[in-house]
Amino acid sequence: MTITADASFEVLPFTRTCRHIWEDGDHVLIGVSPGNSYFSAERVSSLARWATTRFAQVDFVYADLHVDRMFAAFGYTPEHAEKRAAKEIKAVRRRILKGVEESGPQQAEIRVRALSEFESNPVYQLLHRRVLHFLETDDAFRKGCEEMALHFVGSKLPEGESITDAQLQVCFDYMAAELPFFVDTPSILDVPSSVAAYHVKMPMTDLLFARGGGLRATRNQAYAVVRPEAVGASDTGPANAAPPTTTAPQGTAPQSTVDRATTERTADERRAA
Repeated sequence: MTITADASFEVLPFTRTCRHIWEDGDHVLIGVSPGNSYFSAERVSSLARWATTRFAQVDFVYADLHVDRMFAAFGYTPEHAEKRAAKEIKAVRRRILKGVEESGPQQAEIRVRALSEFESNPVYQLLHRRVLHFLETDDAFRKGCEEMALHFVGSKLPEGESITDAQLQVCFDYMAAELPFFVDTPSILDVPSSVAAYHVKMPMTDLLFARGGGLRATRNQAYAVVRPEAVGASDTGPANAAPPTTTAPQGTAPQSTVDRATTERTADERRAA
């Protein structure tokens, strides 16, 4: 069931459990990738205002790991890739901080941190190793990651060319750095429960929030699509936490796009878990 949080955003919890966690209002995580035009300072400001009226704690986490390698893998020289990545990471941090500042008086704590800041976190390290382990040993999980990578970078490859092993590995490394927050944000950040809020359904969501074995989100980890109310399912802007795709060096910064049709699920489907 869709939850209309306020006049600005609508919320689609992925499962019944996700809805309950959303209702608890302990914590929300909003991830942002460099070069993602969806996350303007104005959008961040709106999200910050929305989040602080519903959650006790709010974290904006922006990706800054493997961005230079993504640029290099898709055509930039190493020097240019490093400079471009640094520029985009600096820009995204600036937009988030500006948006949070302009959101006005805050009713809850808001933190803005880089993904790299968690590399020394023991829980994050453990979860990251688990992700890498399942990439190596779980065929279903690896296939899901491959599909996710191809979804985001396939359209950017020259016509007739397939993704190379090196490019696929960079995509895996980028995703593996972010996936711990889909699996167990509460343990990483020491919060009772957490909602990963994104404006589209990520391709790995079905696997991570399904019943059964393999790598699965913890019981106090939720996922919800949070998107602008006026735009809804017709919005085709870039996703925010998926592996960035890159054009040739003359192109734009890393971005990603997903098919929002997958977010349109019936209430019964969302209650499946």
